[in-house]
Amino acid sequence: MGAHDRSGDELLGATWNGSGTTFRVGAPGAAAVSVVYGEPEAEHALNRSEDGIWAVTVEDAVPGTSYRVRVDGELYPDPASRFQPEGVHGSSQVIDPGSYVWQNEPPSFPLDKAVIYELHVGTFTGEGTFSAARSQLEYLRDLGVNTIELMPVHDFPGRWNWGYDPAAHFAPSRAYGRPDDLKAFVDAAHALGLKVLLDVVYNHFGPAGAYLPAIMPQVLDGTRQTEWGPALAFEGKPGLLVRRFFLENALMWLDEYRFDGLRLDATFAIIDNSEEHWLAQLAREVANLPGEPRWLIAEDPRNMRDLLLPREEGGYGLHGVWADDFHHTVRVRLTGDDFSYFRDFHGTDEEIARTVNRNWLFEGQYSLNSRRPRGTPAAELPAERFVYCIQNHDQTGNRPNGERLHHAVDLPAYCAATALLLFASQTPLLFMGQEWATSAPFLYFTDHEGELGEQVSAGRAREFADFPGQEEVADPQEPGTFERSKLRWEELRQEPHAAVHRYYRDLLQLRSSLPRDRGVAEATSGGVRVRRGGFELLVAFEGGATAKVAASSTLVLCSESDRYQPTPVPPTVAEGAIRFARPGARIYRVDD
Repeated sequence: MGAHDRSGDELLGATWNGSGTTFRVGAPGAAAVSVVYGEPEAEHALNRSEDGIWAVTVEDAVPGTSYRVRVDGELYPDPASRFQPEGVHGSSQVIDPGSYVWQNEPPSFPLDKAVIYELHVGTFTGEGTFSAARSQLEYLRDLGVNTIELMPVHDFPGRWNWGYDPAAHFAPSRAYGRPDDLKAFVDAAHALGLKVLLDVVYNHFGPAGAYLPAIMPQVLDGTRQTEWGPALAFEGKPGLLVRRFFLENALMWLDEYRFDGLRLDATFAIIDNSEEHWLAQLAREVANLPGEPRWLIAEDPRNMRDLLLPREEGGYGLHGVWADDFHHTVRVRLTGDDFSYFRDFHGTDEEIARTVNRNWLFEGQYSLNSRRPRGTPAAELPAERFVYCIQNHDQTGNRPNGERLHHAVDLPAYCAATALLLFASQTPLLFMGQEWATSAPFLYFTDHEGELGEQVSAGRAREFADFPGQEEVADPQEPGTFERSKLRWEELRQEPHAAVHRYYRDLLQLRSSLPRDRGVAEATSGGVRVRRGGFELLVAFEGGATAKVAASSTLVLCSESDRYQPTPVPPTVAEGAIRFARPGARIYRVDD
């Protein structure tokens, strides 16, 4: 049950073939490239091919061998290194991709059955390692999720990082463990019937430790800027190596590490006007991998239906997209946030219902935030291809002090939003700890050295200088910022956290039994009604909300139960109408 054999492919980096290691480095503008390896050090020159790839096979470079590449006299870590045991600035290490013996096959279920759980390896457990995260897999299965999404695990500068400062794209971070530790995590998840997705960053390089631009400056397109600096050059002759670099990276995670799919960060910043957009190329290559279909899910706020259309219809052929409109309009409904992109949302019950019915809200309307029309219609596309959340890493960590939704609203309102998330037909995503309303924030943290670290701290303070009601901003460079972001697992045994956990577990169990029918939402007085198959959800976002109840209905779940609330305040039901005393949710089975 090993991975698909790619040993015959001409892969970038160091490839062990059982009798020697082939080193390949992309450096079309270099005059001389060599590899320096071993103890005592030896050096071999690489030979240049017409496409600017330099290569040599060295028989005495075995797995575990440390090495660097010398390009025009300068020594660098390998940009396609499979492991950096000393960090992103240190020597690379030759890895045997076949050393791990797989025990389990990936599970098989469609996207419309997925419940995604996003986690950050470094803060998910106290230890912050792949092995420690593996010890919690049974907990996740028992909770009722079936798909784990890891925030980026490729290596980064410093001791901790969100992962969106990519430096060594091919190397699992030494902060979390070795490559085989990551494979063991995926393998153990598969044994429990859990799929595992990996968040990857193909739109920019981090500010430190990324050596491909130093070796090959052509990878950066100086004529185009993104919010992270120069765009990557996916077009023309320079784009050939860029496309190859990231395509090989994606296929490595999916094939060698057996990830079940990728979450593609900020696809709007992958600028490519080639005849075949790189995302479409990626989808085409991934579709050809043997075994279970792998999912490709984009993070893209443009509401572009083309991302999801088949390639033969002129689309990109991706499987899903983060649909943030749901989060934003629910957040505005509950908190009244009116800054940044929240300015585009009114948070009305009608707006929430429309979003659920049409997958996202903006279908070409003018956006105050972007100052242009935003979005395309996508109501006819399957609901499961749109990923909904009420928390994720961005929507917590990109607040000054990592505040989660349940830190901003009381538990009854939080339970109301949760019911809507888990009852809707769209694919729900949970962010680690939300299932017990953890007290831990999720802060933005980095560990950059010297002047760069000072710049990050100062920039973070400037970013939130005018943030409403904000007097102090957590310093991302302070070690305590990282430590405070770690989940507090002991809370699972404490109230009200234990009650919230029971609520999530019961809702997820109910969701697993719902029919595959597309849910239909409508606004009520102070809330939203969603009908799905033979079930009906009534959500109240405020006290005094009212709604009609079908005469032939049976109550299945009520958020205002003593199982979920320390001091429940059940709604009243009279003459076929229900009145909520405070925010909450009720789910009925309708007997036609």
